Amino acid sequence: MESNHALTVFAALSQATRLDTFRLLMEHEPEGLPAGDIARRLAVPQNTMSTHLAILTRAGLIESERHSRSIVYRAVVDRVREIASFLVQDCCGGRPDLCEPLIAEFTPCCAPKEPSHA
Repeated sequence: MESNHALTVFAALSQATRLDTFRLLMEHEPEGLPAGDIARRLAVPQNTMSTHLAILTRAGLIESERHSRSIVYRAVVDRVREIASFLVQDCCGGRPDLCEPLIAEFTPCCAPKEPSHA
């Protein structure tokens, strides 16, 4: 990832509603959420949410797909990987042992969910 693209991503996420929107969509991967649901969950007017979704889309952080009468938005997980890699690409000056705690931070959030036996 080039620095200019990273700056676009950071600028998109530097506003509270857009950051909350992106985190909400990450929580709902891979199904995504309709635009109206996002607006309701975050208590943001739909026209304002539309502007935020457009900014996140231009930054490559989310994508949309029309489903009948609604537009469903999803996080672009590869973009998360790219921005995280960009941030740590020169991590620890060639001493990978210093980066191990950072890598361990990502492991618990990505562990497979236990099947419920209800």
